[in-house]
Amino acid sequence: MSMKLPKVDPVRMEQEWAADQDVLRNLAANGDRAQVKRQVDVSFRGSEENLRRLSEAASTFGLVELDREEDAEGGEPYLFFERFQAVDAQSIKDLTRICLQIEMMFDVEYDGWGCEAQSGTVH
Repeated sequence: MSMKLPKVDPVRMEQEWAADQDVLRNLAANGDRAQVKRQVDVSFRGSEENLRRLSEAASTFGLVELDREEDAEGGEPYLFFERFQAVDAQSIKDLTRICLQIEMMFDVEYDGWGCEAQSGTVH
């Protein structure tokens, strides 16, 4: 399946990258080896219909659906995915860019990424 991905707003990308760098610094401070591939979780919030469409297309982006949560205050639900990858700066920039493109394509809100620090060997 070939799809044209939308251009990411450079200001939004810079804002997300600033937050990403904080997470990367925290991981490094905990002894993380960024090149070790591991499951990286991402989440999106949106309407049932838009999340359903994203769920159907997730594998196109290398994402595997993990879980779904309802907002405790009755807001829009969250959908959680994972992707197996390294967490070096370029890999995370690429992941963030894809997630921002997904946000635009499916009219959902990207809510960030996370993973466990890895100090083991590179796979």
